[in-house]
Amino acid sequence: MLRDKKAQRRRAIYRGLEFIYKTACDAEHFEIYGHDYLGCFHCIAATSKDVRLSAMARRMGNERARHWRREHARLTPDSDPDDIANLVFGSYAADQLGVPDKAFKENIRAAAQRFGPQHYLGFDPAYEPPAADVPDECKCGAHNKRGRKTCHRCKRRLYVLSPYALWVDALTRSYMGERYGVKLGASLHDVVKWLPAMRPYPTYEDGDEIDFYWALYAVTHVVYTLNDYSLCRLSPRYLHDEYAFLKLNLRNFIDMGDPESIGELLDTLKSFGLSEAHPLINEGEQFLLAQQNSDGSWGDPSAKDIYERYHPTWTAIDGLREYAWRGGLRRQSKILLNEQYRLSDARKT
Repeated sequence: MLRDKKAQRRRAIYRGLEFIYKTACDAEHFEIYGHDYLGCFHCIAATSKDVRLSAMARRMGNERARHWRREHARLTPDSDPDDIANLVFGSYAADQLGVPDKAFKENIRAAAQRFGPQHYLGFDPAYEPPAADVPDECKCGAHNKRGRKTCHRCKRRLYVLSPYALWVDALTRSYMGERYGVKLGASLHDVVKWLPAMRPYPTYEDGDEIDFYWALYAVTHVVYTLNDYSLCRLSPRYLHDEYAFLKLNLRNFIDMGDPESIGELLDTLKSFGLSEAHPLINEGEQFLLAQQNSDGSWGDPSAKDIYERYHPTWTAIDGLREYAWRGGLRRQSKILLNEQYRLSDARKT
């Protein structure tokens, strides 16, 4: 029975990765999301226990990275903070996939210095937690200042971003910037230090579905940025609230039928030491295996945005696969975790 499940899981993972690669070879898709596709191939290649899967992801990623390097050989004068952040993400992954470009890195570093924390993150983590007054980009394409409720250009009512959504971007951008060597607005230390301020996390019962979803992704990305995207294990002792939040909500997301979120819940819980024998992990994996589409993907097959197809497939693969956990955490992660643990102890006393 266990052997049959492992074989079924392996087939599902390989079919999923083939789907991702097929969509990544579409010029239009790759033009928009190439940096993210490269991150996918790099993460799977770097952390998979399955040697064949790792080699397959690396081969796909190397081929796509060579193409990405040809298409992104130089910056343009009008590159904005989002463009630069995406170039950092893609260039870091390309480096790790064996296609470096040192000269381009220096160009990115110079361009990145034109902008500050507010441009990259929407707030300055050195002085404040993720803010609750940052409007999203208006439908007309205009960017508006903090605190505005209507667009300065078209006068539409603006949607205010969840602080947890801002935190997700701050976590990923500060982490990737540090790993690549190009600062994107703030250090990871300054972003993670607001962990106590983001607790307690909203619950599904609170009724704010958007805030709840972003809180889930914020917690999973706290884990990813501290364990180098599933390279090392974490102890629940240091992130007790986050571990409890993830465990509590896995079944909620199974009930909601959300494979994208379930994939992230599974891989982060595995990093805390839960094995496939644990009832929660087994239940989540069985759900994912039952939800795979006929083309190998997960998610809504009718979705028009390819992100809504390849990204759920990526997270589902991550939720199903086994990891080649390595050594100890990086020194910076240890420092951050110890600081948070001391703060938790101080609050208890």
